[in-house]
Amino acid sequence: MRTSRIRTAALAAVTAALALGLTACGSGDGDSKAAGGDHASGTAQSRPVSDGDGKGGAEQADSGGDTKAGARSTTASGGSEEVASKSTAVGAQQCVGDELLVTAVHRFAGQQGDHLLVTASNQGTKPCWVTSFPAVRLGDDGLELPHSKKDNPGGAKRITLQPGGKAYSAVNLFDYGSGNQTAQGLAIALRGADGHESPYYSVVMKGQKQQFSWNEADVLNWNTQKPYDF
Repeated sequence: MRTSRIRTAALAAVTAALALGLTACGSGDGDSKAAGGDHASGTAQSRPVSDGDGKGGAEQADSGGDTKAGARSTTASGGSEEVASKSTAVGAQQCVGDELLVTAVHRFAGQQGDHLLVTASNQGTKPCWVTSFPAVRLGDDGLELPHSKKDNPGGAKRITLQPGGKAYSAVNLFDYGSGNQTAQGLAIALRGADGHESPYYSVVMKGQKQQFSWNEADVLNWNTQKPYDF
């Protein structure tokens, strides 16, 4: 009986121990699952953050897109400015002389290529245009100089001068050494699109050799580049 009781007690003790062991194992598995669940949960939570970062990357890409949009906007702005420039040019009025400072410099005096460089500067606050070639009278000579037959074509085009902008012409001087005329000044008049001339006004002479001589002379069209700019 004692032996049976001892065996029964031992069996009970072993059973209890096994139960405790199983409980401990089950508890360990539960903790592992919980940890795994926490880890999975943490991973799941980290993914939205990562997704958030990914979204931020998308926002950065959007920012890049905004930059591109900005570039497009800049391009569009440039286009607008270009259009505005064109519309401004279209809306520009003819230069009447009041807004222009016209000067002349005697270049290559007594040499081949002797000429008067005429420069018109827009001193006004609005754009204006010039066209064709200026009507020019030298000194006290009342005769209007002809247009140069050697000039480049395109004189009918309008050259729009923005404020501070310049256009150039030249008076070619041909001095044959005798029977010539001499002067130290000139007057010009602007031409309209219809060829009609505005009133004449005096040109400011600059440079050291302001006196010039000629037997014949002619005039070049207005241009944005200096003629004979060797």
